[in-house]
Amino acid sequence: MNPTSAPQAVASATDPARRPRWRPRRADVLAIGAYVLLGVFVCLNYWVDVQHRVSSHLPTDHSWFEWLFSHGAYSVRHLENPLFTARQNAPDGVNMMANTSLLGMTIPLAPVTLLFGPQVTYALYLGGALAATAATSYWVLSRHLVRSRAGAFVGGAFLGFAPGIVHHANGQPNFVSNFLLPLIVARVLRLGQDGRWRRDGIVLGLLVAYQIFINEEMLLLAALACLVIVVAYAVQRPRATRKRAGGFLAALGLGGGLALLLTAYPIWFQFNGPQSYRGLQGGVFHNWGEDLVAFVTFARDTVAGDEAVEKTIGLTEQNTWFGWPLVLVALAALALLWRRSLAARICGVLVVLFTVAAIGPKVRFDGVETTVDGPWAYIPDDVPLVEMMMPTRLALVTTAAVGVLLALAWNAAAGYGGRTTPAPRPAADDTDAAGAPPAAGSTRRRWVRPVGYAAVALAVLPLFPRPLPAQHVDPPPRFITAGGWRPYVPAGRTLVPVPIPSNVHGLSTLRWSALTGHEFPVPGGYFIGPNEKGEGVFGAPNRPTSTLIYTTMDAGRVPGLTAENRRQVVEDLRFWKASVVVLGDHPREAVLRELMTGLLGPARRVDDVWLWDVRPLVG
Repeated sequence: MNPTSAPQAVASATDPARRPRWRPRRADVLAIGAYVLLGVFVCLNYWVDVQHRVSSHLPTDHSWFEWLFSHGAYSVRHLENPLFTARQNAPDGVNMMANTSLLGMTIPLAPVTLLFGPQVTYALYLGGALAATAATSYWVLSRHLVRSRAGAFVGGAFLGFAPGIVHHANGQPNFVSNFLLPLIVARVLRLGQDGRWRRDGIVLGLLVAYQIFINEEMLLLAALACLVIVVAYAVQRPRATRKRAGGFLAALGLGGGLALLLTAYPIWFQFNGPQSYRGLQGGVFHNWGEDLVAFVTFARDTVAGDEAVEKTIGLTEQNTWFGWPLVLVALAALALLWRRSLAARICGVLVVLFTVAAIGPKVRFDGVETTVDGPWAYIPDDVPLVEMMMPTRLALVTTAAVGVLLALAWNAAAGYGGRTTPAPRPAADDTDAAGAPPAAGSTRRRWVRPVGYAAVALAVLPLFPRPLPAQHVDPPPRFITAGGWRPYVPAGRTLVPVPIPSNVHGLSTLRWSALTGHEFPVPGGYFIGPNEKGEGVFGAPNRPTSTLIYTTMDAGRVPGLTAENRRQVVEDLRFWKASVVVLGDHPREAVLRELMTGLLGPARRVDDVWLWDVRPLVG
């Protein structure tokens, strides 16, 4: 083993070396405490009025995840199968495994939801997931890759709160729930290292199985990254690779087999259960590639961000948006560490491959789609698993590689990893398996450390996140929250809210279900389900009545109603097994009331809603 390269090996698992056991120190406590405070800060606008605030950028996604936390609580309380629900999209229901359901967290957090409601659970979990991802990243970096605890802190903070991650925190907590991924990657890189392949395989299998119930897409990205890391390491360390190959493959097989055993039924249910689907209609996600200018632009939700710029090139998700200082520092770190750091070289490979892969089918530059083909132009839309991927999200692997580079750069500036002989394990706080502590008489130029620290700091400080923007949302009607609906909705029947929830309309009415603990089923909803061809589409297929409601809302006036319209509404209500139609306070309340009155006759005012008891109509 070459002692000059082993300290910088990926996750310390790529070359045999002794690693100190987990012994939390003051630096660790301070780091994790800082991450927790930062998680609270990012969610601050929600906590101002947690019962009546949702994301300004993705209010529908925010409401969907509140609904998911209620689903977890409902499943636990009623001991129902959490893989499927009939409380939305009645009577067909929703395949929860075929949707972003976050079951791995909504079920364990059910007691919190039952006690405090889904709004509190959402805000708690969102900040906690950000902090937990930073914390596990810090742990892996400080225990396996760098000796500088400050360097590990910077790298962990970036991995947990990078612009692309905070962007997804606007209503998509599943994409900030990456706290298992650093542990999975570190475990993969340790496979076959010390002969304990059974233990390593079992731990890996358990981690992978649990991640499937948090976010399968991020697990796929992590798997692709691990594949690249292993191949890149094998090319550069063929002798060490051959030595570890047997144990590595045995542990990998055991881990994969265990994960498959634990998740076989849920995965089968995802692709073959009720309301499952095959691919998305038209491969809509494939067109979402990252704009080249986005890499050097400051993200909207950072202190240096500008929403005006976002409107120009922000048509895709902001998965990079590093700003030009960080891009320059990352390139400089790669150049300076390339020859002496195996980990830096592997990070460089990840950056290049996944940056190119994130471009999409057409190259975009400063908000303009060029005629130049990107890599995804040559990938069919119907490749299994790939069919559901969004090219721009591959840049999240680039983000992870940049976070590791920041830790390596800080570590190098601190003077670690530069000795030519193995050093004993030091006892100071700035310790770990990536080189010895800087010697007092080091020949390093005195300016290297402050310049290195300043460069990294100036690159990441403009990316400090702002509190996520939030907007007010009205509570459900008192008729809903106080249970006034109960006499009208017997078991087996549905409450039809107006407007009917969908991926475009009905944000407020979807929350009626979420904030009442799914006490009554509703038609429509916010989900992905099959169309008549078995392809995935967003929301329930529109029926004549729901289409009429949406077009009336958009036009702001009631069209001429016919006998056919009235026949169709009765047919749709029978399909939905409706017992009551309810219209609460809404910006389009007047026109919606006029429409429903024209279809169903005069409404009754009950408490604070307009109500049509349709049981005599539907039987």
